[in-house]
Amino acid sequence: MVLFPISRQKFCLSLAYLFFLIQACTAFYLPGSYMHTYSTGEEIYAKVNSLTSIETELPFSYYSLPYCKPIGGIKKNAENLGELLMGDQIYNSPYRFRMNKNESLFLCTTPLLSEYEVKLLKQRTRDLYQVNMILDNLPAMRYAAQNGVKILWTGYPVGYTPPNSIGDYIINHLKFKVLIHEYEGAGVQIIGTGEEGLGVITEADNKKASGYEIVGFEVVPCSVKRDPEKMAKLHMYDTIDPVNCPQELENSQVIREKEGITFTYEVEFIKSDIRWPSRWDVYLKMEGARVHWFSILNSLMVIFFLAGIVFVIFLRTVRRDLTRYEELDKEAQAQMNEELSGWKLVVGDVFREPTHPRLLCVMVGDGVQITGMAVVTIVFAALGFMSPASRGMLLTGMLMLYLFLGIAAGYVGIRLWATIKGSSEGWGSIAWSIACFFSGIAFAILTILNFILWGSKSTGAIPISVYFKLLALWFCISVPLTLLGGLLGTKATPIQYPVRTNQIPREIPARKYPSWLLVLGAGTLPFGTLFIELFFILSSIWLGRFYYVFGFLLVVLLLLVIVCAEVSVVLTYMHLCVEDWAWWWKAFFASGSVSLYVFLYSINYLVFDLQSLSGPVSAMLYLGYSLLMSIAVMLSTGTIGFLTSFYFVHYLFSSVKID
Repeated sequence: MVLFPISRQKFCLSLAYLFFLIQACTAFYLPGSYMHTYSTGEEIYAKVNSLTSIETELPFSYYSLPYCKPIGGIKKNAENLGELLMGDQIYNSPYRFRMNKNESLFLCTTPLLSEYEVKLLKQRTRDLYQVNMILDNLPAMRYAAQNGVKILWTGYPVGYTPPNSIGDYIINHLKFKVLIHEYEGAGVQIIGTGEEGLGVITEADNKKASGYEIVGFEVVPCSVKRDPEKMAKLHMYDTIDPVNCPQELENSQVIREKEGITFTYEVEFIKSDIRWPSRWDVYLKMEGARVHWFSILNSLMVIFFLAGIVFVIFLRTVRRDLTRYEELDKEAQAQMNEELSGWKLVVGDVFREPTHPRLLCVMVGDGVQITGMAVVTIVFAALGFMSPASRGMLLTGMLMLYLFLGIAAGYVGIRLWATIKGSSEGWGSIAWSIACFFSGIAFAILTILNFILWGSKSTGAIPISVYFKLLALWFCISVPLTLLGGLLGTKATPIQYPVRTNQIPREIPARKYPSWLLVLGAGTLPFGTLFIELFFILSSIWLGRFYYVFGFLLVVLLLLVIVCAEVSVVLTYMHLCVEDWAWWWKAFFASGSVSLYVFLYSINYLVFDLQSLSGPVSAMLYLGYSLLMSIAVMLSTGTIGFLTSFYFVHYLFSSVKID
């Protein structure tokens, strides 16, 4: 199928140009932003992002607190869709750096704090809110000792409350360490992508490129009590004496009503051997690589175990029975049919229309859409295209992929509908349902959570303008593409069943235990494949850590697909062997039931690992997003299991000779 009307000649020319471009570069660096070099003394201003907390998970604007404001006024940075959905609000700040010049500067003294401002500062301090600062697209990081281990954190706290103290102290003095690398620029050409787009440094830019690159941004926060009379005589960026951090409590700035707060900072530039392409390594370095490998080996053991069962089913049981069945003459077959038991007895019912076929087609269509989005996103992320330097890129890419994969959802759902019904009559309403089922659930959950965020005045609330943009993307891109996919599905030939279906359904023998118990229990095997990686993902989302081991995640995803397929095939065969021909929904939920365990694990993570999370609002946000994630996992894994089982059953009964 030709997806884009590009001639072979143009395609070859494009490839040749790309190859020439790469060969013309001494260095090729894809992830990250366009490199910027600074000359000595050049002014650089830091930016500030939303205040965040692992206790409340409610982001707030930096300037919602009484911090110093830039001389030219507060200006908001342009943000992409992913950043808006993540609750990022990036503004300019008064923190000025002059390249390779160490300074100790006065910033400002706030007006006397009001009762409301004191209450707000104390609340943000006790909720462990962090200030997130950005310099040259690098987040500020700090090192903290915890149980004798040096831990890297991004951002610095708004304030702190010492043990056995009734006072709250604000962080009003910052000691910055900016790591720089001297860059000559001679004979080096670099290509990069990121926030600034695609750019190439050529020989003509060498003079401009020479200078210093920023390769690290560290901060040491502390609280310092200043003399109000001395500070009143200073202006912004006046030089002050440096201080040692941390200070004793009596020399720290307490948050108190009718008292101003003086903000100061120091800057120290340190030359480093770190090269610009490697500057994100310290952020992306994740401990526990052995744990990831253990998870993969554990999954491989499950896969080999299930593969052995499937091998036995195919090569011993099924092929042996089919060979014996085909070698008999007609009279012997008729006599044998009276004595047969197991899957061969349901030959006239195995393709009988399932209950709620419309819902099944809708869920399978949406499952194809979600699975395709996950696979493509993780593959691109593993190849380095989803750089953390481009904030919101991952979420924006996922959303765009989901919208455009509506065509695949419509095609698969409508073709399955035509296969079940024998014709595509009524396909339009099915395609509309596919376009609105999961998207509608997601919008409903996000709307409820958004009202909660609006009530809390959090920057995590989606602005009403973004809401209309999302609705426009949904109904102007996703819905039409899903309808187009459905139309293509009506043009495709429905899958022909290899056997005829009897008019009167065969009675399913009574069982001692309900078959749904086996179906629910089957979800433990796929869950065993992903639960370790799920822990790292949840930690990344809710504890503010970077997650960038997409190579491991890609391997785990592939293993999960294999386990879901094998589990569903084994359970489908087991149900057919006990003459249970109603296998459609059981095949879907045999692998889809992993979502139940994902949701239960999310609750377990909330109770035992997110003990710092406080308040009903934070818990509702966490459970709402976990529910949405679990529904997506159910549709994706259920679709994988169902489609595999469908083709297994089709292959199995296509080998049976029926008169």
